[in-house]
Amino acid sequence: MDATNKKQKKLKMPNKNQVKKFLVGYNITDGLIYKIVIYVLLISIGFVYLYPMIVMLSTSFKSTSDLINPTIHWIPSSFYIENYSKAFKVLKYFPTLGQSLVITLLPAILQTVVTSLIGYGLAKFEFPLKKLIFALILLTFIVPSQVYTIPKYVTFNELGLLGTLWSIILPALFGQGVNSAIFVLIFYQFFKMAPIAFDEAAEIDGANEYEVFFKINVPLAAPAYLTTFLFSFVWYWNETYLSTLFLDGSKWTTLQIRLAYFVSDYTSQYSEASQMLNEGIRLAATILIILPMLIVYIILQKYFIKGVEQSGIAGE
Repeated sequence: MDATNKKQKKLKMPNKNQVKKFLVGYNITDGLIYKIVIYVLLISIGFVYLYPMIVMLSTSFKSTSDLINPTIHWIPSSFYIENYSKAFKVLKYFPTLGQSLVITLLPAILQTVVTSLIGYGLAKFEFPLKKLIFALILLTFIVPSQVYTIPKYVTFNELGLLGTLWSIILPALFGQGVNSAIFVLIFYQFFKMAPIAFDEAAEIDGANEYEVFFKINVPLAAPAYLTTFLFSFVWYWNETYLSTLFLDGSKWTTLQIRLAYFVSDYTSQYSEASQMLNEGIRLAATILIILPMLIVYIILQKYFIKGVEQSGIAGE
């Protein structure tokens, strides 16, 4: 009888509290329902981002016969790399990549350095019209860039800077690069939150203002520097409006500008009917342009996420 009772207790159905605990948990975040909802959302969001990339990658390896074959959807009959070789040639990939890196890397570095100085000055020092200057800096981000692009274009034209690399470098050098106001705000927030005791201790030890900045605050703000540089690098890499406007007709170009003129460049190089432009070649060119950013992100992913978390712009 005792053995039978024990078996019955083991086979006893769970009560309502146990079911509720399993589904909801002690807190909402502990339960099965919450985890299912979170995973469904993450998978859905991931699918939205990955689906275009998968289609792009699959199509870029398809030959013309695969593209018109209704039975082939995801996996090509063979990996047709001729699309990449043609796109590589039309884009003039390596020379254009070198120019793209120069046009992207120099302004990104300058913008990071200059905005850190501006943010540090606003966070650590008091001076006349400080609030007004800070408000004007933030206003440059609120006001659409198209509003002051024409005056900037006219100014650069009068100074003879159009078609030169200086038209991209100078705004970054003076804190007016792509979305510089955001980076000023990042550094302002970071330096404002940094313990003042470190600065005071360094001053007691005889450090001047420059040593306090370079030896104390710069190492502390390493996450902010990394985050700012990466965001700046990506935004300059993807910038086509200003590059096309200021560098049009010059020897300087970027991969994005090459992609904008890809159809005409391809038509001029491959005029034969058998080598007409198709969707596979277009997407192969797009993959080649995205590839450098993917490599940078894969290498710096850990530092990038850490920098975003520590600089306080996780919601950006």
